[in-house]
Amino acid sequence: MTDLQNTLAKRFKDLHKPGDPVILANVYDGASAKLIASLPQSKAIATASFAVAEAAGMSDDTLSREELLRAARNIATSIHPFGKPLTVDARDGYGEQLASTVKELIEIGVVGINLEDFDNDAKKLYTQSEAVDRIKQALQAAAESGVPEFVINARCDALLHDGSLDEVIARGRAYLAAGATTVFVWGGRPRGITRDEVVKLVEAFDGRLNVSKTKDGLTPATLAKIGVARISIGPGLQRAALEKMKEMAEELFVS
Repeated sequence: MTDLQNTLAKRFKDLHKPGDPVILANVYDGASAKLIASLPQSKAIATASFAVAEAAGMSDDTLSREELLRAARNIATSIHPFGKPLTVDARDGYGEQLASTVKELIEIGVVGINLEDFDNDAKKLYTQSEAVDRIKQALQAAAESGVPEFVINARCDALLHDGSLDEVIARGRAYLAAGATTVFVWGGRPRGITRDEVVKLVEAFDGRLNVSKTKDGLTPATLAKIGVARISIGPGLQRAALEKMKEMAEELFVS
């Protein structure tokens, strides 16, 4: 199992090409994952913790480790026939349970995670050195589980907490040096990050940047031209699905 997983992890890592980014349509349950995995254009499957929490009747802030693992297991089962890599948004890895969380996700079939640098228990950013150590811990746990090619998308929340772009760049470079494959810079809703910030971060990280929402509404094609390596949509698909469901339900009740 782990040999296959490590092969999938390497395949997933290789998809992160600056200028030719991997595009991830984030899923949140078995049904949405199976649908996205069935599309030939979809090269890998990624979750969004916000959407996973919403599907479980929770908020992102209260998403339990147990629910995250349960959702990951259901998603892994639903996409298994497609043989595509699965990466899970693991929030901050659940504090001191980070290593065990990574190992349990690997047992489920996961080959990568999003890892935040915000301590969800203490409600503050980890220091840069703490965040670096946590990336190393996660990679060590993955190597011990037989997946040394495990992919970490290191999320930096400094902009969300009034930090500067210089701090984001310093943190991001340290995260990449610690072994992260890409850095995900989150500016929060509705801010996002600007085109100018994307350009500067691409230069600072040699393209190893994940972009989700941008303030300027940049398209995937434009982001690719700028040189990012990874594009994701967060809970966007879930929101679109719920809007459509609401529309159909309202039509049903009227008729």
